Amino acid sequence: MNTLIKLEEAGKFIGCYMATLYLGYSWWLFPALLFLPDLSMLGYVINQKVGAVTYNIVHHQGLALVILFAGIIFKLDWMVLTGIILFAHSSMDRMLGYGLKYFSGFQDTHLGKIGKKSA
Repeated sequence: MNTLIKLEEAGKFIGCYMATLYLGYSWWLFPALLFLPDLSMLGYVINQKVGAVTYNIVHHQGLALVILFAGIIFKLDWMVLTGIILFAHSSMDRMLGYGLKYFSGFQDTHLGKIGKKSA
């Protein structure tokens, strides 16, 4: 993956962390919530298609922004935080090379193959 894309995603991730601090949340809340979006991988217990759909919905940055802005509009702090965490998590994943999933398997992403077979 391109170094510039990794840097861009790192910037988004850091910006999300700074936003949580700016909004007055404790420093530890961000890392405590950061991996909750990975619960979406439980869809893979059913099958690859359900897993890919649930994973992609939760890891879509557009959905994270919709939740974030809805939280701002409706003045719901929990929704703002949810949007920030979803956006930060997807940025972290993309920075590490994990992209949105194809139905063919978890290792097949829009950023390329991941895992031992991809090497």
